[in-house]
Parts: sequence; C-alpha cells; structure tokens
Amino acid sequence: MSKLLVKEYPVMFQPSFAQELGVNGAILLQQIHYWLQTCSTTKDGSKWVYNTYKDWHEQLPFWSEATIKRALRLLEKEGYIFTANFNKFRMDQTKWYTINYAKINEWEKAALIDHVTIQPDLLDDTDCPIEGCRLDKAIPEITTETTKDIYNIPYSEVIEYLNSKTNAAYKPSTKKTQNLIKARWKEGFTLPDFKKVIDIKTAEWQHDAYWNKYLRPETLFGTKFESYVNQQPKKRQWREEDFNLNEEE
Repeated sequence: MSKLLVKEYPVMFQPSFAQELGVNGAILLQQIHYWLQTCSTTKDGSKWVYNTYKDWHEQLPFWSEATIKRALRLLEKEGYIFTANFNKFRMDQTKWYTINYAKINEWEKAALIDHVTIQPDLLDDTDCPIEGCRLDKAIPEITTETTKDIYNIPYSEVIEYLNSKTNAAYKPSTKKTQNLIKARWKEGFTLPDFKKVIDIKTAEWQHDAYWNKYLRPETLFGTKFESYVNQQPKKRQWREEDFNLNEEE
C-alpha cells in the first residue's frame, strides 16, 4: 500500500524552514531547489530558473498570486533567494530565481540541523538545450510503484558491488553517498544501471594510476552518471604479443 493517500505528488517543505519563514516560504524554497536540480542553465556562475506569478499559481493553485508574490519577496528580503532578469526583451519582466546556498548552509549550522553542504562542483554547469528553464510544468505524478521505489533505494547493494570491483571499503550509510545514489534513483535509474557504470568505469580506470582514484561514489554517481550509463565498453586493443605467431598448426 502506498504511503500517500492518493496517487499525486505531495507538496514538500522542511518544518525547520516553516518555523523560520512560514509554511508558504518553506514550500516555495523547496520548489525552487527542486527545479534547480533538474535544470542546468548557468548565469553568473549559478543555476537559475524562471517563472511568472501566473505559472507559480498554476503549480500551486491553492494560493493566490498575491500570496505567492508576498512569499517570494520574503525569501528575497531574508536573503534565501536571489532574483534577476536575464530575459532577451526589456518588456519581459519574468523573474529568474536562484537559491543562496551559502545562506542555507550557514543557517543549518546555526540551527544545529543535521546538514549536508551543497557542493557547487557536483552541479553540471552545461547549458540547457533551451533558453532558460521555466517552471511551468507540474511535477510528475507519483504512482504506487514509484512511491514504493523511493523507499527501497538499494544503497547497500550499490556500494557493496562497487567495493567488490575496486577493493575499496566505502560505507553505504554515508549521507553524501546516499544523496548521490538517491538523486540518480529519483531520475529513474535502476540497480543494473549502477552496476553497469561501475563495470564500465572499473574496466576503463582500474589499471590507470591517474584515473584509478576516481573510482569513487562522488565521481561515478554524480551528474555525469547518464553519460556513463550510455558509454560503450571499450574494446580490447590487441597487441602482437597476445598472439603466438610461432605456434605450429
């Protein structure tokens, strides 16, 4: 049985942020963070997404546009988000948004919350194939099977397989490692995909003194994971010594 009442994606927010910013601010902050993870448009060294108040209202129809505007202004005033206008035409006043992750990390430390530092180097800074990332698409509906999968992420199986292939001793309980695996799992990748990446990169890097050090979770399961999944295994380069040319038939 699903942990959700109905097959609909829930609106998420952190209780600690709700105490600090109110429920409205906490929800919008989480929404912006969600979309920043799915978009790779980079402006001034940071990821940005854009949305009109009308589009926000379509995503979150239980609020009026005025309520959304007040909540966004509060987030900007308190320094949790930055806004800008990167539109091609001056008449287009659609706002662009990014999160002040340095502020988030400082706040977490001050609030004594179990915190994970967001690492900019793990973000893929390649440009989107489209100009910008508008937040006008609803978050996909969660089916019962998808909901079940979220609660059954095979952290141990992935790390144990990695350790067996590389003679390493990574722990499946490490929060940073779990966050990487969870991110790829939520993108739709499965256990065979993780094993495939481990197999491909182990064959490619294990005997290379320089690349061997990159056989680690933060490299294998980072934002280049999809390209690794689709990488074709390298064919063996045969050398003359691999053949016994003097062998009699």
